[in-house]
Amino acid sequence: MSSGTANLPAEDVASRLASVRITEVEAIPVALPYRRPARFASGAVERADNVLVRIHTDAGVAGHAEAQPRPYTYGETQASILGAVREWFAPRLAGLRAGAIEEARAACAGLPGNHCAHGAIDVALWDLLGRLTGVPCSALLGGFADRVPVAHMVSLDTPGQMARDAAAVHDEHGIRAFKVKVGRDPEVDIAAVTAVRDAVPDAAIYVDANRGWTLEQALRAGDALCALGVSAIEEPIAIDDARGRALLAARWDVPLAGDESCLSLADVRRAVAEGAVGQVSVKAARTGFSESRDVLALCRAHRVPAVVGSQYEGGLGALASIALGAAFGDLAARPVEASNFLDLASDLLAEPPRIADGYAHVPAAAGLGAVIDEDALAAHRLEG
Repeated sequence: MSSGTANLPAEDVASRLASVRITEVEAIPVALPYRRPARFASGAVERADNVLVRIHTDAGVAGHAEAQPRPYTYGETQASILGAVREWFAPRLAGLRAGAIEEARAACAGLPGNHCAHGAIDVALWDLLGRLTGVPCSALLGGFADRVPVAHMVSLDTPGQMARDAAAVHDEHGIRAFKVKVGRDPEVDIAAVTAVRDAVPDAAIYVDANRGWTLEQALRAGDALCALGVSAIEEPIAIDDARGRALLAARWDVPLAGDESCLSLADVRRAVAEGAVGQVSVKAARTGFSESRDVLALCRAHRVPAVVGSQYEGGLGALASIALGAAFGDLAARPVEASNFLDLASDLLAEPPRIADGYAHVPAAAGLGAVIDEDALAAHRLEG
C-alpha cells in the first residue's frame, strides 16, 4: 500500500518550492459502496461516485484531494468534474510552481460554478504544498489545534432507525454532536429528533431540512424542534424565499444556518446581508482551503459563527475537513462534520481518519496525512 509520494528533505525549502513544477493533473473517477444509502430531503447517495484528484510534480511528489459531486445541489456530476479538471484546470496548472497557490488560483479563475472541482483542486494544491514542506495542512493554514470535536450526520430513515444509528456512533466513537436530517412531514421529523434525543441524551443536536419544508411546515416543525433544544436549523425552506427565511430567523431563538445558500464567498456575503443566516456551513469540498479562509474572514467581520460542514466525504475528504477545522480557533470550537466516511463499506485510504472519544485527530504527517491504498484505488476506479 502506497501513496505514490514521498516528502522532500526539509532543508532549503524556499529554493525547492521555487524550482518544483506541476507536471500533470489527474482526475480519477471512483465508485465507493455505502453500507446503507445516505438519504436527505434534497436527494440520496446510493454510492459514492467521487473523483480522486492528483496533482503531480517533477519532484515525484503529488497532492491529493477528493471531489464529491452533488447534482441536486451544485449541478455537478462525476462526468462534469472530470471534464473541468482535465479540460480547464490541468492545462492551466501545468508548468506552474508547485507551492504558488495564489498563482494557481489566478490561473484557474474564470470558470463559474464547478464548486466541487474548484474545491478539490485547491485542497490538492495545499496537500502538495504540505508534502513539499513537510508540514501538515492544518499547521500551514493556522495550526490552532491537533484535534477537533466531531459531529455525525444522521440520514433520513424511520425515527427508530435514526435513533439506533446515532446511538451506535455515540457508543463506538464517543461522538456527542449530531446533525439530524429532517425536511419531511413535520410530525415524522419531530418524532425522529425526539428519538435521537432520547437515545443520546448527552449529545448536542441540530437539524438540516435541505430546503425540504414549506414555510408552513417549517413554522410547525421549527417551533417544536426549538422546544426540544436543537442548536440550529439548517436550510429549512427554499433559498429564494427571502421573506420566509427572514420570518423564520426572527421567530426562532436558534440560528437559521446557511449551507446550500452559501456555496461561495459571494453567496455568503449575500446571505449575511439579507439578515436571515445566523450561522454558515463552510466546506473544504466546495470552497477548498483558500476560499474557505475568505468565507471565515467574512463571517468573523459580521460576527456570524461558522462551522465545518460535510458533503458525505470519504476518508480523504474527511481529512480535509479535519485540517480546516483544526486550523482556526472558532472552527475548532464547534463540532466538525467529519465522520460520515464511517458509512462507507470501502474507501481509498490505507488508514482511515482516527476518531476517539468524540474527537478527530489531525495526522502528524505532512499535507493532509493521507496514504492512498493503490489496491483499493484499482478496485474502485471506473476507468483505466
